[in-house]
Amino acid sequence: MNVFNFPEMILGLPEADIPFNGIKGWLSQGPDHQIVFMDIEPIGEVAEHLNGEQWGVVLEGEMDLKIDSVVYNFKKGDSYHIGDSILHSSV
Repeated sequence: MNVFNFPEMILGLPEADIPFNGIKGWLSQGPDHQIVFMDIEPIGEVAEHLNGEQWGVVLEGEMDLKIDSVVYNFKKGDSYHIGDSILHSSV
């Protein structure tokens, strides 16, 4: 896996249990939040799924996300927001 240049303070966090091959993450969480720093290989599609609210920033490369039936292309520097219980996938 080609890990983004995360600093040791992130790489030293516990690894997140992510059920998709080609995705690695490091987890920081507390009673009212969860932050996952993710490294995602070009893996193709990720099936539609639901989870809690999430916000992200693309640090390298680009990705296509389908959020609530609309496909968006995000590139380096772009941020995205997915509301709580909104169907989303990568396409």
